[in-house]
Amino acid sequence: MKKQLLLFLSITFCTLASAQITGTITNTKGEPLPFVNILIENTYKGTTSNDDGYYELSVSETKAYTIVYTYLGYKTVKKTVDITTFPFNIDITLEEESVSLNEVVVESEENPANAIIRQTIAKRKENLEKIQSFKADFYSRGLIRIKDAPEKILGQDIGDLGGGLDSTRSGIIYLSETISKIQYLRPNQLKEKITASKVSGDDNGFSFNNAQDVYFNFYNNVVTFGGENVSPIANNAFSYYRYKLEGIFYDEHGNLINKINVIPKRQNDPVFSGTIYIVEDQWTLYAIELDITGTQARIPAADIISLKQSFSYSKNNDLWALISQSIDFKYGIFGIKGDGRFTAVYSNYEFNTNLSQKDFGAELVSFENEANKKDSLFWKQIRPVPLTSEESKDYIKKDSIQIVRESKTYLDSVDRVKNKFKLGDVLGYTYNNSYKKYSLGFDIPIGGVQFNTVQGFTTQLDLFYTKQLDEFRRYFNANASIQYGFSDDRLRATGSLRYKFNNTNRRFLTLSGGIKVEQFNPANPISPIGNTIASLFFEENYMKLYERRFIQLNYSEELFNGFSLYSDISYENRTALFNTTDQTFYPRADQEYISNNPIDPSSTDAPFENHNIVKFNITGQINFGQKYLSYPDSKFNIRSEKYPTLVLSYEKGFASTIDDYNFDQIKARVYQSFNVADKGRFSYNIRAGKFFNADNIAFMDFQHFNGNQINVSRRGNYTNVFNNLGYYDLSTNNSYLEMHAEHDFNGFILGKIPGLNKLNFNLIVGAHNLATPDNNPYQEFTIGIDNIGWGKWRFLRFDYIRSYQGGFQGDAILFGLKFF
Repeated sequence: MKKQLLLFLSITFCTLASAQITGTITNTKGEPLPFVNILIENTYKGTTSNDDGYYELSVSETKAYTIVYTYLGYKTVKKTVDITTFPFNIDITLEEESVSLNEVVVESEENPANAIIRQTIAKRKENLEKIQSFKADFYSRGLIRIKDAPEKILGQDIGDLGGGLDSTRSGIIYLSETISKIQYLRPNQLKEKITASKVSGDDNGFSFNNAQDVYFNFYNNVVTFGGENVSPIANNAFSYYRYKLEGIFYDEHGNLINKINVIPKRQNDPVFSGTIYIVEDQWTLYAIELDITGTQARIPAADIISLKQSFSYSKNNDLWALISQSIDFKYGIFGIKGDGRFTAVYSNYEFNTNLSQKDFGAELVSFENEANKKDSLFWKQIRPVPLTSEESKDYIKKDSIQIVRESKTYLDSVDRVKNKFKLGDVLGYTYNNSYKKYSLGFDIPIGGVQFNTVQGFTTQLDLFYTKQLDEFRRYFNANASIQYGFSDDRLRATGSLRYKFNNTNRRFLTLSGGIKVEQFNPANPISPIGNTIASLFFEENYMKLYERRFIQLNYSEELFNGFSLYSDISYENRTALFNTTDQTFYPRADQEYISNNPIDPSSTDAPFENHNIVKFNITGQINFGQKYLSYPDSKFNIRSEKYPTLVLSYEKGFASTIDDYNFDQIKARVYQSFNVADKGRFSYNIRAGKFFNADNIAFMDFQHFNGNQINVSRRGNYTNVFNNLGYYDLSTNNSYLEMHAEHDFNGFILGKIPGLNKLNFNLIVGAHNLATPDNNPYQEFTIGIDNIGWGKWRFLRFDYIRSYQGGFQGDAILFGLKFF
């Protein structure tokens, strides 16, 4: 009872203490109008009404104010009031705006909308450059709902999602708010200081709503959602859009506003549809109401995304500035459906300030101390968009649930139910102690059942223990894996101990050891399931294995922003292995298994002498131009597409029981992937290296190149593989240069071909080269079709490959699968 009384008194005090103008905005039918912009005249101080049409406008003095109410499709209302006491209530009724074509004089046969768009495109760059810099207050609210949530996803219980689901398994699964100070400098510098953050159901949480993610400027040629989407006023907009003038009206300043319908020429292009409003003579954006599908945005889970932006004119600065934005979306994938909205409000602008490059660094987002500890009084006073009744109930409900669900009594009761061993747990069981934050268990993975000619059929048992240490995401993890080969009748086991120090520089220390069977190429170019199918069905045993007994220490951390260090040292005993079975489902008279010798598959000799060796590796990775988000408990890195990533490594083998097996290697890698405007995405990957004192080293220490001999791939892209090359055909212990490039046109070409454009396929071309001193250069050239499937199930890719090495070598068809 005391808690309820305190809550009531707090709310009452907050209402009395906040200096506010409040009210409800409706249309002439009495229906509430959401997202009406409310501004004090000639300022950027304002607010926005919520879904219920309710608004709260904070002001600091009792005096006369002229308040402007604007809403697309409705006549603007100006209300002058003399405020003497707070709170002050003003309810407003807005009348629909008459949009007419009567005053439009068509002087030629040209579509009048096209003439308006041409003028706007001509002024695009000038309008873009009007705002060289600004400072502003920023508010964001994010809401995501789910409908008819399943009980399980991929066999895992999902519960009630933190109390967000009702009896129909529908409800809010994410609700959060941020208050920020933002600074912007042309062309693309934007940084944010979050002063307050609130997450429903998590009083220690930090919202991921930030200004960086929702800054969409349609004066740029492309607007980035999932991909690069063409703005309706881009320089090349007429290649993608048709336009229709729906009518005109006048705003409160007497400006003539053109309402123009934006119509995509091709539905699967990266484009928008809807309405844009353009100010006559100034040729600037007044507002936008645009939709984009998940296909157009290259966001498969999204059904539709609706973006609204409203601008307000500043006489002092002679420019139109964004004051409010809403992003509504519907999503659906794997039977999970829902919707949501992200709201943003910009206020208290200062334009073209003295900001310069020195005011901006790699940090994009930071938090003030105690930003997530603000109480309800603070939020009620500062929140520019009032909560809806649905949102208020969600905060109250989840905040109450959190107190209960963090208690030892509740957590123990939940664990008692979940920890009961059931018949379905025979292949995997996890015991949780949620209060002490640890879990342990075992798993017999289906993927552990595989076949190779060295071990025959195998099975595997995994054991694990994890302890979460604190809110800074420190943890300790212990794992063990036991594998049994039925043909070689060997039981092998490995284990590891891993400690994560923090989630800022991500420092890890791992100690591992045991006995395991490994591929000669540590990149594991052939998957166990691929080798199992190739062996049992086609009698092709491509996987080559040896036994490794080892103890290894790994250390890694980000030393400073953009530079990460990885190092490891290991003591290894390596033993050659041989085929122990010729089992196959479909034996053929003209086919038999080759040996386990990758150097000479026709020979049954060992590919190397058994030996011990110590190996040391140190690697530095530089992400040029890396930006980051600073959260109090974490650091989230954002790689720049403008610059490549560089990796430099030194590897040494020493103290071997066979002197010839000692060696040194230096190697480098540079890779990058970036969008080429609206013309797709280009990726490249280049590796080079040089061995020293390595004339007779063991074969597993050679530099191996990822080949593919099964004509099936599960890779997302092919910038790290030669898809028509044997797995060990060109392995080297000398110098090497490996280059891959691939361009995904992402609908730019096929999307413009009538008929084909309805299929939403993507054309991909690639080139690959490998040079070593002892061989002619090897090249592959590929052309493929990606994004094959139906609806949102786009998991197939087909490629045609031609390879050359001192002349034509061969061709192949590659079948790509991307869903497992």
